[in-house]
Amino acid sequence: MSHVEGMTVSIDGAPAQLAPGAQIRGPTNMIVLPVALPPGSLVKYTLDSLGQVKQVWILTPQEAAQPDPKP
Repeated sequence: MSHVEGMTVSIDGAPAQLAPGAQIRGPTNMIVLPVALPPGSLVKYTLDSLGQVKQVWILTPQEAAQPDPKP
């Protein structure tokens, strides 16, 4: 994920809109402003009912190396 401009981010090269009140959390659980999002950050995220990005968690290298749990 990378910040594009305003409330727009890029996820895997595709633009996505941040929802009003969206939160981006860094590896230490501190809030990160969209403009301070490190380019190419590995993240997990959730979408709201309109398909906008609602919550984002920037992953540590250890978290990124873990496989996703199977539903």
